[in-house]
Amino acid sequence: MSSPAPTARDRRRWARYLVDERAEAQVYRDLAARRQGEEREILLALAEAEGRHEAHWLALLGGEPASLPRASWDTRALGWMARRFGSIFVLALAQNAEGRSPYADEPDASPAMAADERVHHEVVRGLAARGRRRLSGTFRAAVFGANDGLVSNLALVLGIGATGVAPQFVLFSGIAGLLAGALSMGAGEFVSVRSQREMLDATEPNAYADAVLPDLDLDANELALVYRTRGVPEAEAIARAQQVISAAQVAGHPAAATGALPAADAGEVVGGAWRAAASSFLFFASGALIPVLPWIFGLSGGIAVLVALLLVGVALLITGAMVGVLSGGPPLRRALRQLAIGFGAAAITYLLGLVFGVTLG
Repeated sequence: MSSPAPTARDRRRWARYLVDERAEAQVYRDLAARRQGEEREILLALAEAEGRHEAHWLALLGGEPASLPRASWDTRALGWMARRFGSIFVLALAQNAEGRSPYADEPDASPAMAADERVHHEVVRGLAARGRRRLSGTFRAAVFGANDGLVSNLALVLGIGATGVAPQFVLFSGIAGLLAGALSMGAGEFVSVRSQREMLDATEPNAYADAVLPDLDLDANELALVYRTRGVPEAEAIARAQQVISAAQVAGHPAAATGALPAADAGEVVGGAWRAAASSFLFFASGALIPVLPWIFGLSGGIAVLVALLLVGVALLITGAMVGVLSGGPPLRRALRQLAIGFGAAAITYLLGLVFGVTLG
């Protein structure tokens, strides 16, 4: 029994799948053009797989249609970003797009295609995870520093403004809050990084015992214990200790064992304290400046408050959406959560300012 002829609606749906597959393949090729080595090969392999899906829809359509619809808006936006940025944000968005594949419920898609899309989601997630790990430290400092500045200074200027003081006093309070918070963030980051570096330096092995290596007893010594404190298994530690001592005794000089002792916590990298302090200062200050802008430009009263809320609200939505994209979560939900937290803190201080204003009045 022959299958029924496809309807016009079926052909339109297949055509949409075709253009989306082509657009997604181009996204992966554009991303691959900005990468090297293994990541480039993986992205090109994904583009090739999307090409197989494209061929499936072409076969159902009986060849290239005379006219095709445009790719979906999100796929076109993803392609635009891939051509211009090629960043971790594009991979994170591509991960979300792969997770929304319709092929699981599409009767005209083969089971292999539906399985491919699920595997693609995991592949892109793995690539995005690499970028997240590389970006995590800097991004964390930027988002949390800017967010702290936004929320704390918005709460400060609204709380002060609600007491009914002059606009100049609100402006002075906002600038003071910006400087105090940014200096505090910078100083705290400096102390944190410097202390961490000092602790790591204290764990690094030194040459204190190198001079006595030729004098150690080959069969009874504690050098193996040094290796065991660094995580080397007991049998391997004993073998390596005997090898080092033998080399030092044959040469008659400890230099024969140079580099034999393993480094402690070598995988942990700590950045510069001054750089971390400067970054924290600037990130906090950039966020804290936004709530003060209405008063800097001469606004006052309710208008200044509304403009400050609008500016900070947009900034909170952006930072929340960025966190959502990079974490693989829903950007809108993260953005609204960030907005609710920021405005909630500001509302509490504003109400306290009103209470104090009435009391003082």
